Formats: sequence, C-alpha cells, structure tokens
Amino acid sequence: MTKKMKKEAKVLSQKLLADGIFDLWLETEIAKDTCPGQFVGVYTVNKAALLPRPISVCEVNKEKTAIRLVYRVVGTGTAEFALYQPGDYMMILGPLGNGFPLEKAEGKRVVLMGGGIGVPPLLETAKRLSEGTDVITVMGYRNSETFLSDEFEKYSRLYIASDDGSVGTKGNVIDALKENKIDCDVIFACGPMPMLKGIKACASEKGIKAYLSLEERMACGVGACLGCICKTKKVDDHSHVKNARICTDGPVFDADDLDM
Repeated sequence: MTKKMKKEAKVLSQKLLADGIFDLWLETEIAKDTCPGQFVGVYTVNKAALLPRPISVCEVNKEKTAIRLVYRVVGTGTAEFALYQPGDYMMILGPLGNGFPLEKAEGKRVVLMGGGIGVPPLLETAKRLSEGTDVITVMGYRNSETFLSDEFEKYSRLYIASDDGSVGTKGNVIDALKENKIDCDVIFACGPMPMLKGIKACASEKGIKAYLSLEERMACGVGACLGCICKTKKVDDHSHVKNARICTDGPVFDADDLDM
C-alpha cells in the first residue's frame, strides 16, 4: 500500500472549466506515488473545518511532480479553494484510497464511464490505458458544458450523454452505451450512486466485469470514523459486518462485491 503524506503543495495554475467547476494544478511530491482513481484530502485555512475535503486526482504530469484536481464548488471549503492563485500553498494529504486495477484491462476492450464530477478521475485512467489498450469513454453531463471531453478524445473513442439532450445521447451513460451498441470486456466507472447501480445491473446482465469508484461524503479520509461505509457481500475485518470503508477499502470496488 502506498504511504500517504501530509504535505504543503504549491498552486501552479487554476482556471474555471465550467459553471462551478475548477481546474487546479498543484506541485507536490505526492504525485510520484499517485495512481489513477486515488484521491487527496485538501485542508482549508479555516481552523473550524478540521477535516480535509476529498478530491479525486484528475491527472498526474509526465514528470510525476504535479497533480491536477478538477472539482465542483459545493460548500465553504471548496469555495475557499477556488480563490487560490498561482504561487499560493495548500496543505494536502495523500495519496488516499485505492485506484482502478489497470492490469485487469490489459489486452481487453475497456469502457470508462463517468458522470458529472465522476468524469475527472477517469482522465488519468484513460491516459495510462491508452498505451496498448482499446479504450472507449462514455461521459455523462448535465448540458452542453462537456468539460474535459476534448482531452478524453486524445486517448480514446468518446461518446457523450447529456441530461438535456444538447450533446450526444439524451439521457445517461447507460443510454449512450445502448444507443451506440458498445461492447466491452471491462468497465471502469465513477459517478453518482444511481448511475453506478445502473452500471452494475447492466454489467451483470451482459457478463461484463465492472469496477466502480464510489462517490461519498467522507469525514476523516483514513478509515477511522466509519463515516463513509457502503454495503458489501463480504464481512469487513475492521467492523465485522458486511460493510466497507469507501475511503480506505475503496473508493474503487469490484462491482460483484457490492450490495447495491
């Protein structure tokens, strides 16, 4: 398991990608050990907010000296992050959680499926898999603000679904999968729980192996508080019930192990 570190990270750049969606690059040695699908905890300056905000890693630069975080402003913590400028410093903890099992996709056709803010963590996954693997991406958005879609096109064949039908398939990623008659051997997915439940059901019906990254509000981020549990089919060694901690046992799970 990769050793996590609490380190100060330097802001290299930050820009607005879409409504409420920010694109942040941080210079940090945490980058050298970060795998696709992992996340970091970002601390606020406000001392009243003791716990870090979990944000998935979108990309790692080639030299592995910086990480990219693409996040949505949803509260006071992320609103604070959006104010940071190049040259500022942020305290982060990471890398946290597990990542997508890229070795499971070797020599196979893999589909990456992301919805909303579940889109960013799949970019580094697509980039790493593009070297020798047949990669298809199916991304779901609310409307025509299809952030990161041009970057996914560099590494994969891209299909888009939008809630309002303004781009691609009208509906969700599963609708796009069916409309375009996309077949695959493995699915890696990240997004809201209703989407992941649908993907698990679809994959089970078709006999496709699926690995799901669960989005969940986290507290400690290190497995101590049991604030981000999910139901599983196996008994957890820590809690001795059929639960798993998303922050440490996940966020990526084999869909067959989840009780959804």
